[in-house]
This record gives sequence, structure tokens and C-alpha cells, in this order.
Amino acid sequence: MHTNDSPWVQKARALGATFASRAAAHDRSGQFVGDNYADLKAGGFFAAGVPQELGGGGASHAELGEMLRELAHHCGATALALSMHQHLVAAAVWRHRHGQPAEALLRAVAGKNLVLVSTGAGDWLRSNGHVERVAGGFRVSARKPFCSGSPQGDLLISSAAWNDPEQGDVVLHFSVPFTSEGVHVGEDWDTLGMRGTGSQTVELRNVFVPDERVSLKRPRDGWHPVWSVVATVAVPVFMAPYLGIAESAAKLALAHIRERQPDPITTLTVGQMQNALFTARLAWDEAVRNANGYEFTPDIQRADVAFQCKTLIAQNAISTVTSAMELAGGAGFFRSLGLERLFRDAQGAAYHVLPAKQQQQFAGRVALGLDPAA
Repeated sequence: MHTNDSPWVQKARALGATFASRAAAHDRSGQFVGDNYADLKAGGFFAAGVPQELGGGGASHAELGEMLRELAHHCGATALALSMHQHLVAAAVWRHRHGQPAEALLRAVAGKNLVLVSTGAGDWLRSNGHVERVAGGFRVSARKPFCSGSPQGDLLISSAAWNDPEQGDVVLHFSVPFTSEGVHVGEDWDTLGMRGTGSQTVELRNVFVPDERVSLKRPRDGWHPVWSVVATVAVPVFMAPYLGIAESAAKLALAHIRERQPDPITTLTVGQMQNALFTARLAWDEAVRNANGYEFTPDIQRADVAFQCKTLIAQNAISTVTSAMELAGGAGFFRSLGLERLFRDAQGAAYHVLPAKQQQQFAGRVALGLDPAA
């Protein structure tokens, strides 16, 4: 069975008309897609990627991507917000399959319908924040932007930099319930596109993080193997919505010009659009293949492939929607067609880790045998 015929893709398609009917209103107001999240929760989508033996939906890694790609055909903001939860689930599934502690988190996601929220885009390798060692744990203060889904988040997956008296500069990775004292969700998400994702800034103000919630302590400098896991499984998940947006834009543009007598400029532009979309699909397929259904040993080369795919998907998704706007002409400038929202949403692809120039620097250093994080 091909993954785009999977039950999870079919379930996403069944919600499509409802989500599409709400998309313009969420975009205009910038209001979080909370009503869509309620429907996703009722359908078990947040536990889709959790293995069945742990109480989840048992969707494969590829199926998660196809599900998000389908959702993006109807509402890109909903698909992207959900992808930020799903890439954390995917990383936990990899850890679970490879004998690392993750079962409790996965069971909680499935049993309690938890919404996970990542601060990874803002944190990246060096993270930020102020950490103080206290009895039984740490006190953390930090400002974490781009926390998609935070208006309805249950568990924040974050990190903070700490000057360990014994080991020097390190980064602590930890989880914090949104109900913890000192966790504050901002109201600052007012953007060009992806306006319904609720990617607010979350502030941690002297938040207590008990020792048992710290999952990893690593050096602040240099590449750490955890990122080879995260990059490999996350890229196909959080870039799937952008592929779906590009597919929708191309379909909408072609439908709009179908009855028009094609001229040489139109046919050339259609060809450019189709090439860009085809390249985005190839890059996404390669990112999925690179993750190999969680069956891989993490290494820097695999992370490098994932990031190269990310750049190609982003650039070609944006190129696709740009050509679609050109094909639509003046009609594309009107919100009523729906194409300009897809154009704006697609721009978000450029800002995810790693942005194109940083990715190219990363690839160059890997090719030369250098630490890409140095």
C-alpha cells in the first residue's frame, strides 16, 4: 500500500473541506487554528505516529509526512503547527526503537492526547537562557520564539545554556509542562504568512526543572549526535506541509488558466512551475528515504543529506508558488482566489533550520571533513 493511500491520509482528507472553509478566517485574524486542533485531537492525530503497542496510531514515518502533506492541501497553518508536534514524536520513536528512554513520553502522548511544543528552531545548537542549579533540579529563565502550537500546548520540549562548574558551557535539554509556574505564552505572532500556527514566543521565568525532566546534557560547542537524529527524522515531517502548499498552488493556478488560450509565455511559466514542483517532490522523497523508516544509525552525512533536501524543498516550493502567482496574473493578487495566502505561507519554508546560506556552509564543512558546528 502506498503511503498516500494510508488510513491517516484518508482521515486527513476527510477533514479537508472543514479546514479549508476556516483557513481564510484564521489567516485574516491571525487567530490560532484551535478549532482545527480540536478536530485533530478528536481524531487521534496527535498520537498518530506513536507505535500501536504504546497506545498510538502506528503511522510510519513516511505516513506522517503524507498525512501532513494532505492537510496542507486544505490549511497550511494547521499542517505546519501539527508537524512541529509530530517531529518531536518522530524523534522519540527513533529513540524508543533504538533502546533509549522515550516510552513514557510516547505513552503519555497517546494516553493523554498531549500536544508537544518545540523550541528547537530558536534554540538550535547553542541554545540560550540563564540556568541556576538548585536543590533537586534547575531554575531556568529564557525566551523561546517560534513555538508553534503553543496556545494549546501541553508539554514544552526545550533547552537552555548553563555554565556547569565542572564541565563548563553545556546545554540542558528538558521538558516543562505549560502549567508550570513561570511559563508564559506571548501574543506576538503577527506575521506575513502561516498566521494561524500560534508560533508565539514562550518565556520561562525562573521555571523549576527537576532533575528527572532533564533528558540530555551536552557540550554547547560542536556537533552532537542527537542532532543527527533530529535532523534526519524532522526534515521530512516539517517540510511536508510546504510541499502540500506548493501542490495546491500549482493545481489552483492550472485550474485558473485552463480555459485560456495558451501563449508561449504561459506555457513556459507552466513548465517552470512543473519543474520546480517536481524537484520539490524529489527532494522530499529523498528526505523520507534518508530517514529509512527510523532504521538508521545517526551520522553527520545523513544529517547533511536531510538539510540539503530541506533547502531544495524550500527553494522549489517557493519557486512553484511564485510561478503560480505569475500565471494567475492580477487575479492572484486578490484574496478571493486563495493563491496569495499560499504564496505567503510558502515563504515560511526559508526560515526553518537550516536557512539556505547556513545549510550551504554546513554542507561545505561536512564535505571538507570539518565540524559543521564549529
